[in-house]
Amino acid sequence: MNSIFCKRCLMDEVLSEAEYTHMKQYIDSIDDYIKTNKQEYEKRLNLCKECDCLINGMCKLCGCFVEMRAAVTKNYCPNKNRYW
Repeated sequence: MNSIFCKRCLMDEVLSEAEYTHMKQYIDSIDDYIKTNKQEYEKRLNLCKECDCLINGMCKLCGCFVEMRAAVTKNYCPNKNRYW
């Protein structure tokens, strides 16, 4: 991982292309019946990008990689306001 500190950045902005490709392959392999549809996924990520709890692609509230958390339908935002 790059040694940058990026508030409100997703993993595609802080990982090398090879590292991000591995994460993207994992997300793409999630079974369709539990996977968030593309429109909702993008909505979730856009909300995360506006949140002060997003640092280097991770949620500082729960420690997850938000791109992975957002990819599963049953998952939700861990903020007390639950943005998604």
